Amino acid sequence: MRWTIPNSLTVLRLLAAPGVAVMFLYFHRPLADWFALALFVSAAVTDYFDGYLARLWKQESKFGAMLDPIADKAMVVIAIMVITGYSGMNPWLILPATVILFREVFVSGLREFLGSKAGLLKVTKLAKWKTTAQMIAIAILFLGTGLEHLEGIARRGMTMEQYAALVEQGLADPIRSCGTRGCSSIATMVGLAVIWVAAILTFLTGWEYFRKALPFLRDDA
Repeated sequence: MRWTIPNSLTVLRLLAAPGVAVMFLYFHRPLADWFALALFVSAAVTDYFDGYLARLWKQESKFGAMLDPIADKAMVVIAIMVITGYSGMNPWLILPATVILFREVFVSGLREFLGSKAGLLKVTKLAKWKTTAQMIAIAILFLGTGLEHLEGIARRGMTMEQYAALVEQGLADPIRSCGTRGCSSIATMVGLAVIWVAAILTFLTGWEYFRKALPFLRDDA
């Protein structure tokens, strides 16, 4: 393996995946949420630049091609695990999260089973859109969990309506309020909408890979 800049970025993205969970072990909330968000977004940005730089500088390698999808999957799986835990097991999150996690395990199993024929399951443009949607959704959901914690501290037992009234009177911090609904609620709704889109794309790509592998799963193949 050559320690090129693209390969180094990929390795750093892989290391950032568990780092997202570690933020919640060593920092109090909401600092943990903000650090996890910053780390996740920074790592997600490298997902574009490592491939772009590898093609630009003609530094594409087998190591990078192998590690890139692993780093992406590790980032998504670990981040979803953390967000699901801190979201209070929201059923609107659990279902798309289950689809995403199931697909990643299923496709990885298919690749392992196919062995030398795994090249049939090349990353498609739809799969790239799937990964992009997943990362955008996770970033927005991290923003929502951080804002939710801040709002809980600021409200001190008040309802959102009571807190919004204090904001209108200039007696409370407007940064932590987006009206009676709350900024965290808006961020969470947007994040859930995007992760449902990601789950649909995830299902479609999983089905596409299964269809390509199907001829090799028959006993007479």
